[in-house]
Amino acid sequence: MFFDGPVVDAFAKGFVLSAVGLFWIILLVRIVGLRSFSKMTNFDFVMTVAMGSLLAGASQSEQWTGFFQTLTAMASLFAVQYFVSRLRRWSQPLDTLVQNTPTLLMKDGVILHDALRATRVAEEDLIAKLREANALDMSSVRAVVLETTGDVSVLHGDPVDETLFKGVKRLSEREQH
Repeated sequence: MFFDGPVVDAFAKGFVLSAVGLFWIILLVRIVGLRSFSKMTNFDFVMTVAMGSLLAGASQSEQWTGFFQTLTAMASLFAVQYFVSRLRRWSQPLDTLVQNTPTLLMKDGVILHDALRATRVAEEDLIAKLREANALDMSSVRAVVLETTGDVSVLHGDPVDETLFKGVKRLSEREQH
């Protein structure tokens, strides 16, 4: 017990430990940089989820040692993410291991069913993403890409610069024009 009385102790611990944990994360982001929560890679996404879980754990700590262990785990994850992001620039094999490859799901109004099967994306989910992106006509959709983070990018309207397809996996050449 940190404070006298179980009710006061519960409220005070919840408030104090959550606030300290949150400010610790803010400090770590200020040191390491905003990219920490950018969700550019699947590694970044896991980092974001892990930080939320660790913050929840920190706010429920029963002992100071558990609380400080959680803060140390947070700092360690930020350090690992920082060093992995630096190493990825120098090592193509590590980059390939850590990073997913974006995949083309639709090109010039044609749904690439082989790509949907390979990525386990249902056609109904793809169509829902098209609606979210305000695509009004399938023929105006230039491309749909399943990004490395699991997000779906929908490019529609004018012709698309081929530079935007750099690094995008094309699984079904036979279905493309």
